[in-house]
Amino acid sequence: MSKKINRLQSNKMIGGVCAGLADYLDIDATLIRLLFVAVGLLTALFPMFLFYIIAWIIVPVKDEVIEIRKNDKAKSTDKKT
Repeated sequence: MSKKINRLQSNKMIGGVCAGLADYLDIDATLIRLLFVAVGLLTALFPMFLFYIIAWIIVPVKDEVIEIRKNDKAKSTDKKT
């Protein structure tokens, strides 16, 4: 099965794009964020900001994270009753 880029909700700062890219490349998300900021500053911010917004819209959210959150909510409601 081929690897796909997904936005991660579990390690996100804004939209999860950098965290998803870091997961895809198997490196620390902080490095991707630092590279993103450095390239953004070198290119006058607008192109990187535009890239991030487009990636935020196009890259899908990873399904596994959503399922985990649903399970956590179900467990927390079970504990209340």
